Formats: sequence, C-alpha cells, structure tokens
Amino acid sequence: MPRILYAIQGTGNGHLSRSLDIVPLLQERASHLDVLVSGPATDISLPFPVQYRCHGMGFIFGKKGGINFAKTFWQLNSAAFVREIRSLPLDKYDLIISDFEPVSAWACRLHHRPCVALSHQSAVLHPAAPRPKRPDPVGRAVLRHYAPATAHYGFHFAAYAPGIHTPVIRRQVRELVPEQREHYTVYLPAFEEELLVTRLRYLSRTVRWEVFSKHSTREAEYGNVRVRPVSGAAFTNSMAQSAGVLCGAGFETPAEALYLGKKLLVVPMKNQYEQACNAAALAKMGVPVVKNLKDKHLDALDHWLLQGRAIPVHYPDETGHILDTLLQEHAPVSTPTIFI
Repeated sequence: MPRILYAIQGTGNGHLSRSLDIVPLLQERASHLDVLVSGPATDISLPFPVQYRCHGMGFIFGKKGGINFAKTFWQLNSAAFVREIRSLPLDKYDLIISDFEPVSAWACRLHHRPCVALSHQSAVLHPAAPRPKRPDPVGRAVLRHYAPATAHYGFHFAAYAPGIHTPVIRRQVRELVPEQREHYTVYLPAFEEELLVTRLRYLSRTVRWEVFSKHSTREAEYGNVRVRPVSGAAFTNSMAQSAGVLCGAGFETPAEALYLGKKLLVVPMKNQYEQACNAAALAKMGVPVVKNLKDKHLDALDHWLLQGRAIPVHYPDETGHILDTLLQEHAPVSTPTIFI
C-alpha cells in the first residue's frame, strides 16, 4: 500500500467538501496518508488531521459579484510560496494527489515528481467539456498553470468523456431526505449582505429567502429575507428543505442542489473563467443563468420563481472505484525481493 500525500485547495468550500468523502477512502487504501491544505481560512471543520497548513495562492471573494483582486494580490506572498514549495518533504511519499492545490503541484514540478490531479478543474480543462461562447485565453491559462499535474482525473456535471466523472456527492448529502418547503436557499459569497437583501426584497416580498453569507457573523431578519452565517450543516439542511437554490456557478453547491432535485439558478462570478465554464455546462443542461442581480435580469429570476423546474440527474457513488483506478495506474508497485 502506498504512502500518499493528498493536497487540497482551501479557497471556497467545494474542494474541502469533496475531501470529506475522499480522505476516509484514501485512508483505507494507503499505508500512510498525510493531508495538506492551502489557502485562506475556510468555513468547514475537517474531521481528520491536517499535517500541512500552507499559505499557498488563494483568491478572496469581493462583495459585488467577483473576486477582490486588490486583497487577493495583497495576501499573495511569493517568497513564502517559494519557501513552502522547497520545504515540502515529497520524499516521504510514493504518490502525490492534488485537488487543484498549487504548493504540492509546483513542488512536484520543481523536483520532477509525478503529480496526479483529482479535481473539477481537470474536467473543466478537458477539450470535451463545455466552454463559454466568449473565449478567455488568460483565464484558461491561469486555470491550466495554477496547479500543474502530470495526470488528470476530473469531476463535472456530466461525464463528457473518458476521465471525466460525475460529481462526488458527500455522504452527508446522500443521506438527506429532501423536502419541498416554501423558502429559497441563497449562497452568493461574492455579494455583500446589504446588496443581496435589497435585491431579493425588490424581486419579491412574498417569497421567503434564506441567505448564507460569508460576510455575516450573526443571524438577522430583514422582512422576508433571513441572513445566516455560513455553516455546513445548516446550509445543507436549508438546501435539502428548500423550494429552490440560487447560488454562484461553482461546482459542489450546484451539483448537490441538482442531486437533491432542487430547481436551480446560478449567477457566475465576474472575471472567473472556471465559473463561466460551469455556467456554460449548466445552461446546456437547462439550468437558467443570469450574469448579475441588476434590474435587467430580474425578469429571468421572476420567471424562474414562477415556472422553474428541477433538472433530473444521475450521480451514482463512484468515488471508491475512481480512487481504485487512480491507484492502480499511478501508485508504484513494490517488487518483492527474490532470494536464490
């Protein structure tokens, strides 16, 4: 059994949510497993030890629908990043698996070690995956070189080609019994609380909204809009009981909403190529996409509230099989010593 380093991008919640299922399966398949997490502090509490906490290269969400590039570049410390790359003890491991994590990926590149990508981004970059009509060569280049790898296993909203698998749906979500209550669950981390409350109340004062905000530390009620801090269990339960989900065009939250049979509408983050690709894939499936929450898009939101429908999907639990295939193809095989 191999000694494995599993490295996770900590920006956002999607990568870490996926790790809740992947880490226990890797622990069963490894003689020793260490976990590395890089990026800003997250909203998810991990039930397994993390051996390496790195600064890495993360993105910071803004409050008007996009990435806060000023804060992102301010927290980017290239000297620290290089030190993290050079100090990572790759010799301790037989196999390095990276979920879009740059420290481990670039350490492997520096030391000429294989790095196996197990990520949504690997699927997004595949030639068979949907792309937005407007090309973004810079955004695609950033996605390609942010965490370089020598082999790729990807997850996407559909299995577009060999090597692309349907999403990892957390066991916590698979075990839920969905209900159809009256509220709508909202998760748009790139928008500030005040803007969301104003736009949602303007859209409808009769619909109940449950907004989960990265910018809030306490619960608050604004008429028919309830704002709550981001909490894994509370958010998952709200989504499972909702009439629909309004969220960004990330990967894990839309995938879980689809799995739970919820009607879905997404607002892709501005200037974020991966979310533009996700939006293109979701639109191809029939999920409505709006660019922002400005007045000109409110008719589309209103139509979704009145006539939106759930998009049926089939997301079987294939995670163990995918890991078995990955290990069979990339874990080194020990050769027994033969005595004559």
